[in-house]
Amino acid sequence: MNTNFIELEKLVIIPTYNEKENIEAIIAAVFDLQQHYHILIIDDGSPDGTAQIVKSLFTIYPNQLFLEERKGKLGLGTAYIHGFKWAIQKGYTYVFEMDADFSHSPADLEKLYLGCKNGAGVAVGSRYVKGGAVQNWPANRIALSKGASLYTRIITWMPIIDPTAGFVCYKKEVLEAINFDSINFVGYAFQIEMKFAAWKLGFKITEVPITFKDRTKGASKMNKGIIKEGVVGVLKLRWQSLFKSYRKKIANIESSNGVNFTKQEILLEGK
Repeated sequence: MNTNFIELEKLVIIPTYNEKENIEAIIAAVFDLQQHYHILIIDDGSPDGTAQIVKSLFTIYPNQLFLEERKGKLGLGTAYIHGFKWAIQKGYTYVFEMDADFSHSPADLEKLYLGCKNGAGVAVGSRYVKGGAVQNWPANRIALSKGASLYTRIITWMPIIDPTAGFVCYKKEVLEAINFDSINFVGYAFQIEMKFAAWKLGFKITEVPITFKDRTKGASKMNKGIIKEGVVGVLKLRWQSLFKSYRKKIANIESSNGVNFTKQEILLEGK
C-alpha cells in the first residue's frame, strides 16, 4: 500500500472566526474517525484565541493538523480559496469544506468521500434530497433556505437540489480546473458559484443526504449582507453564463487537466 498516497489523500478545510467553543471538539471528532483525514484550519484573526487553541493541538496531531492565519475577517470564500490553493500545492486528492460548529457531522465525511471516489468530481452534502434533514432550525429559517435553493435552481438552471450547501467534497481535478481569480463572491453566494463553475466546466456532481444541525455553541455568521449577496449573485451568475466566454473565463488555462466544453455530465443521486 502506498503510504504517501494515503497521507495526502483527504484534506478537510475548516474556516474559523471566533470558534473557541467548538474548534478542539470538531478537530478531535474528525481525527477520531481514523480514516486518514488531515485538517487545515483557516483562521481570520479570531480575537477569541481560536488559532492559539489549534496551535496547542499540533503536538497531539503531528503532520495531520495545519493552520493558516490571516489578518482580519476576509470572508468565507477567500478562506476556502486560500485553502484550495494550499491543498493543490501539497497534492491532496480529495478536498472537503466543513463548518467548525458541528452543523456538519464529521461522520458524514465518508459519504462525501465515497461520492467522489465512485466517480463524481463534486459531492454535495444535501439537506433536501431523500434521506437528508435539518434539525434545530426554526420554521422561518428552513423556509428561507429552501426558498434560496429553489430560487437558485430556477435562475441558474443548475440541477442541484441543495446548491447553497456548505458541506462539499471536491476532487483535485475540479479545483485545478477552476480559475479562482474569476470567483467573484466571498459570502453566501460563494458556495453557489463554486458549484456553478464546476457544472459549467462539465464535471460530474452528486448529492448525498446529510443531517444538518444548527449550532449549539458560538454565534452564527449569517447576516443581511450575506443574504443580499446570494440574491444578487445568482442573477449575476445567470447573466454571465449567457455568454459563450463564461466557461473560458472560469477555466484555469494553466491546468494540466483538459476541460471538456462540449459535454456536461451531471449525476444527481438520492432524489
